[in-house]
Amino acid sequence: MSHKIIGLTLLFISFTAGWAWMDYRAALETPAVKDNPVVIEIAKGDSMDRIAEKLVEQHLKVNPFWFKVIALQKQAAAKLKTGEFEFAVGLTLPEIIDQIAAGKTRQHSITFPEGWKLADILTALNSNPYIEHTLKDTSSDAMRSRLEIKENHAEGLFFPDTYFFEKNMTDVSLLKRAYGKMQSVLQEEWPQRSADLPLASPYEALILASIIEKETGADDERPLIAGVMTRRLKNGIPLQTDPTVIYGMGADYQGNIGEQDLKKPTPYNTYQVKGLPPTPIAMPGRKAIRAALHPDDGSSLYFVAKGDGTHVFSSTLQDHNRAVEQFQKQKK
Repeated sequence: MSHKIIGLTLLFISFTAGWAWMDYRAALETPAVKDNPVVIEIAKGDSMDRIAEKLVEQHLKVNPFWFKVIALQKQAAAKLKTGEFEFAVGLTLPEIIDQIAAGKTRQHSITFPEGWKLADILTALNSNPYIEHTLKDTSSDAMRSRLEIKENHAEGLFFPDTYFFEKNMTDVSLLKRAYGKMQSVLQEEWPQRSADLPLASPYEALILASIIEKETGADDERPLIAGVMTRRLKNGIPLQTDPTVIYGMGADYQGNIGEQDLKKPTPYNTYQVKGLPPTPIAMPGRKAIRAALHPDDGSSLYFVAKGDGTHVFSSTLQDHNRAVEQFQKQKK
């Protein structure tokens, strides 16, 4: 009788060991993510048991016991990171553990297009649900202080680009990145500038580039616009550019500029004030910055919009007036 018991016991142990080995191999090799990518958020203080629970709650094919065993085997138990993780279809349990241990969190993105104003950026940041909002109702002075901005005005200081970030990154962190990138671009481009520019500093180049950015979206026209602006600055001719007037009007701008607006003195009314406005009026991209530093060396002093996104350039007021007459009549 005892021999039968021993035999049955050995058989049971053998069966159990075989089953455990097959289950272990399945945990190693079977995809845990089946039909759709899965997102989980691991919080600070989550134990291995809680992480395993979260995986199971998202219907992943995960055995909590094997999760802990494999994590210990990989010496990853103490390395599991916090954050929001997205697991692709087909990932196995060991690959999931590797991703968490490596801190490969889910990346979100936000885009600041060329030509945007600071107000546009703040609106985009405040409406993004993945960003921690810390700048709402913050004064401009306090915002510059938190961002460690030296300039007296934050307009135009953030580089237009797409920025990737982890969930709950602060708006301050994102803006610091955009500000730092703009400073880097200016440091790269400024030393390569053309000779004899009427620009005293990278900041003045940024101001001019912002005007170029707002005047045209056509790549081949940016140096031409820059040339007009540069020659006007050199000759003491007012820039007479509508985007600066619009910026100076602020909330009063309702889609049209009247004659009274062109006569109203503001620091940004370049019909009334010679030279550059005091600050950028928008975020210029690298192409606009490069154009400001490498203007066309032609003779044109005027340009007028054709209505198709491009412009007619003229060297004399007489030619310019003819172009204005032609294209303004077409608009009407």
